[in-house]
Amino acid sequence: MKTRMTDSLRRPNARVPVPLRHRAFAACALLAAAPIFAQSPHDAVPDVALGKKLFESQCALCHGQGGTGGRGPALNRPKLSKAEDENAIRKVVREGILPEMPGAWQLSVREVASVAAYVKALGSVAVEKLPGDPDRGAAVYRSKGCAACHIAAGVGAGRGPELTLVGARRNAAFLRESIVTPNAFVPDGYLLVDATTVTGKTISGTKAAEDPFTIQIVDSAGRFHSLRKSELRALKRHEGRSGMPAFDTLSTAELDHLVAYLASLREAR
Repeated sequence: MKTRMTDSLRRPNARVPVPLRHRAFAACALLAAAPIFAQSPHDAVPDVALGKKLFESQCALCHGQGGTGGRGPALNRPKLSKAEDENAIRKVVREGILPEMPGAWQLSVREVASVAAYVKALGSVAVEKLPGDPDRGAAVYRSKGCAACHIAAGVGAGRGPELTLVGARRNAAFLRESIVTPNAFVPDGYLLVDATTVTGKTISGTKAAEDPFTIQIVDSAGRFHSLRKSELRALKRHEGRSGMPAFDTLSTAELDHLVAYLASLREAR
């Protein structure tokens, strides 16, 4: 017996029984040494309430409470120029946009997903139950010539604000008042101008662009005019005035239908 045990210890491939407690210790050591794989950024389940808290504590300093803007751009829009969908927003939150915005390296995958979900929610107003019929509203929109100034789903002219996503940006009360009293809500950057040349010709329209020496105007027919200020006799600016006529003679039903149609414009088609 003694000889057999000595021989087995000398053999390199001999199997020596390992006590149970030693096996458990070895298993724990292997688990501790095994690589830990991070959850995929696209698989994380977001929590919008958590995202709101994180945004308010870490993002609002630049982007404003509610994403209204500040040192950073406003985020309460249905479509962001550098992040068109939620996965793209997650990437921007995680990696940043250097040098203006640092990446949120301190946030977990789930926290990044939650902030992105909250930012996405900022750009869309809640769906409202409205009395009008969107299909009948589309007919009112066409009959009143709205497409002569507005683009909706790729159809129309672009002299007025685009309406393709207006239902996601504006609630029904805003839409209704904008139709009846257009001057109540003039978009930022929108300006009606009358430019009179030294020859006495007046060009009226909306300002497309301007620098210290020139101004560019789009007239009611959609024609583009680039004028040198040195060649103008007068340049009149109509601050706070909309180029849209007030549709205050619509019947209650027509107005309800038109508001319902505009509220239904929530995504590109």
